[in-house]
Amino acid sequence: MMSQMPQLSACPSCEEPLESGDRFCGACGYDLSAVPARPDDSPTLAMNGAPPGGPWPEGGLPAELRRPADPHGPGSAEHALPGSAEPRLPSPPPQGPVVGSPVSPASGVRFDRAPEPDEYPLQAPDPRVAAGPATPAEGTKVCVACRAGRVDDDGYCENCGHAQPRERDHMEQEAGPIAAVSDRGLRHHRNEDAFTLGNTLLPDGSPATFAVVCDGVSSATRPDDASLAASRAAADALLGALPQGTHPQQAMHEAIVAASRAVNSLADEPATAREHQPHQNAPACTIVGSVVTPSLLVVGWVGDSRVYWVPTDRSAPPARLTEDDSWAAQMVAAGLMNEAEAYADERAHAITGWLGADAYELDPHTASFKPDRPGVVVVCTDGLWNYAEAAEEMAEAVPADAAARPLHSARVLVGHALDGGGHDNVTVAVVPFPTPSQGAGSA
Repeated sequence: MMSQMPQLSACPSCEEPLESGDRFCGACGYDLSAVPARPDDSPTLAMNGAPPGGPWPEGGLPAELRRPADPHGPGSAEHALPGSAEPRLPSPPPQGPVVGSPVSPASGVRFDRAPEPDEYPLQAPDPRVAAGPATPAEGTKVCVACRAGRVDDDGYCENCGHAQPRERDHMEQEAGPIAAVSDRGLRHHRNEDAFTLGNTLLPDGSPATFAVVCDGVSSATRPDDASLAASRAAADALLGALPQGTHPQQAMHEAIVAASRAVNSLADEPATAREHQPHQNAPACTIVGSVVTPSLLVVGWVGDSRVYWVPTDRSAPPARLTEDDSWAAQMVAAGLMNEAEAYADERAHAITGWLGADAYELDPHTASFKPDRPGVVVVCTDGLWNYAEAAEEMAEAVPADAAARPLHSARVLVGHALDGGGHDNVTVAVVPFPTPSQGAGSA
């Protein structure tokens, strides 16, 4: 049968390079013995061209969100926290199209969208196999496609050859009063997002909760490892700083710096050298996080992942608490385009800030707020906010009982993104405000 198979140079499903004699694609498990007609075009990532909700309406924040004074004052040191949540964006890039490597030297913009096959469905078992092998012994990992073959150490079925879903394709976690869900989505072949949740106690015995969400840069080497390393390093820093009495805003700043160091260190690992390709860069990711105490809400970020505030009383206005480090935000801030024009451009989601060894400058953004009413904090990647960009759209998607059922709400929000098309990995954490009184936990 092997001699009758067409000789293919690339997989018809995911375009992974093939070797002579391959029966199945090593990346997606595609059965190469039955070659379908090639699609007429290559799918591209659909972008939401609608203008964002913006962080706050003209004239300032909603009345219920009042930012307290900067805890460090005007005479702080070089790394003292800014008194404003506004990101310090670099000078605007030229108006013409940006070409070249994923990071353009002229603009400092990284294009975080590598071409992806349209979908990665599970392939049905080969109908030409008359009879499968005997049922594997109890406790043996069984193939999710044919339900009969044993899965080898490399993650492939010994019966039908299908590549098995990775552990990170769908993750859920509840940590006390907070919860998060992450999903691969419908268009990516792996999940490059990561999150970490944590609970601890402040020196006065009051509780503090936090959520850190990271989005791997697809055009970089090992983006999934970068996001995981960053989220864990940030969580460790918060768990170490908050109980010692460090102000939550300063603790968030230090957590982002720790996350940056963790991602930078990946560039020197042998695994990065093995996976490096000429069109790729050092491991990189974005980061966004939130710390909630009984009276304070702190956010911090680098990149285009976001934090939204959704009050329990839906008659009160919601708000977006972060400003993207992105090409579109840079164009709007420079007055070169309005929001509708900027976000309709194909370069809208090119990021201008990230964590990684090839980042031009680490510029952590932090801000603190004192909401005067209960609500929930939504911490998410663009895989969700692409389908609920404005603060009002996000509030509409958040269930009314989100504060009482955070895990259910996170699942609903991930489902909202998947129903919208699932073009990207989707990660969302739901953190009630204020933090309920309870014992300390860990990430």
